[in-house]
Formats: sequence, C-alpha cells, structure tokens
Amino acid sequence: MPRFYLQARSRNAFTLIELLVVIAIIAIIAAILFPVFGQAREQARASVCTSNVRQIGMAVNLYLQDYDETLPIFYAYNTTAPDGSRAWAGDPKHKGVEALLLNYTKDKRIFQCPDDNGGPSLPDPNYGCPGLTTYQACYGSSYRFNHGSYSTVANESSQNNFLYTTSNIVRLSMFALPSETRIMRDEMLPWFGSMDKYGYIPGYYQQWHVRGGGIVYADGHAKFTVSNGAFDKQVACPQGGRSDDPDPNAPGDGNSYGTNYGVCD
Repeated sequence: MPRFYLQARSRNAFTLIELLVVIAIIAIIAAILFPVFGQAREQARASVCTSNVRQIGMAVNLYLQDYDETLPIFYAYNTTAPDGSRAWAGDPKHKGVEALLLNYTKDKRIFQCPDDNGGPSLPDPNYGCPGLTTYQACYGSSYRFNHGSYSTVANESSQNNFLYTTSNIVRLSMFALPSETRIMRDEMLPWFGSMDKYGYIPGYYQQWHVRGGGIVYADGHAKFTVSNGAFDKQVACPQGGRSDDPDPNAPGDGNSYGTNYGVCD
C-alpha cells in the first residue's frame, strides 16, 4: 500500500485523547440536561394529576345536585365484600366513592394519579391486591376521599374491609369554610414519608410525586399542594377544624393522632 495513503488515513482519524474529550463533553451535557428533563416530566405528571382532581371535584358537585347536596357514602381501601368474596376494583362487589362518581366522570382513568406506583400494603392478602401495582387498580382510586367530608352509613360504609357501626350524613350546607376544606387528596404525599404524625410510616408509605399532591376542596376547586405546612393549614373537618389543630374530643373519640387530621382525613 502506498505511503501517502497511510498518511492521509491517519490524518483523518480521531486520536484517543480527542475521543475522550468528546465523551467527556457529552457526559457533562447529559448531566446538565437529565435533571431538567426529569423536572419537566414530573411537572407534566403534576399537571395531569391536578387536571384529574379538578374533574373529580366537578363530578362531586354534579352528584350533590342530584342528591339534595348530600355527600356520597364513604368507602376506602375495600378489597373484600362482607360475605368474604373478593371485591377488588372492577369486581362486581367492589364499593368505593369513585364507583358512585363514575356516572359523572364516564372515565375511571381520572381516578389514577400518573405517579401512582402502589405501596407496601398492596401485596397484603387481607387488605391489598397481590399482583397489582397501583392503588387505582386495587382500591379503585389513587386519591383519598376524606372520611369526615363524606356520609358514613352504619353497616354500609367501610374501610379496610371493616363496616362502620355509626352514621353521620354530611351535607354541603354543613361546611363552614368550603373553599378551604379538603375533601380529597393524593394518597401519597411526599411529607408522609418523613413525618410519622400522618400515620404512613412505617409500613404504608411509598413515594409518588416528588413535590406534593393534588387536593380537591368542598367548593369544587382543586390545586397542587407542595408543602406539609400548607397541607396542615387546610381545613379537614366540615365544621372548620384545620388539619393540624388538636381534636378537642381526642382520645375519647378513638383518635390516636390527636389532631383533626386523624378524625376527619
């Protein structure tokens, strides 16, 4: 092979140092851009979640118009019917607030938070749905409907497969501060994983959103809350008690949390 051809080929080739420099530059650019992409993706998911809870708030208002401003019957985390048969979301015997609202939403997908990746309770054979990976797939909703803001009916309302033995019918007129009263929230909020006063640690918490979670208020509006301070200041009980304020009837009412969060959330 002629010498001049070898020389030309060597001049057109990258040296090892040049390749390493290019790789280093690409790594630096990636390190800068990946967090930005991650933040943008999380922001998009937060926007979807806010849209979901806003639509659910509208569905609650439509329900109120049809039922003389009486809030739906409360159910939560039910996977077994009173007769012992399976009652996961989608099963004929499943009961949940979201099932009562489905006629007004026409789409069960709005009850799924885009960051719903389940939680430690899902594999439990008694209270979870072994094999399923989201709260919405198991319980019907990624969102927690506040107990104190919905109607409890003895021997009908249930939570964790246990029937309530007392009744408390809630009507819209009972809300002292409807624009400040939380009636629904994201199941998993970031601060639940670091503060035991919310009852999620140990054993129940798994991170969904990084920044916060969607909230619906009694007047129907919704927003994305991004701090535990703002969450604690929200009204939790129809009578006007704020979430982190002491429950005046604890512990006599069985509220081990000692706050309005414990009795109304």
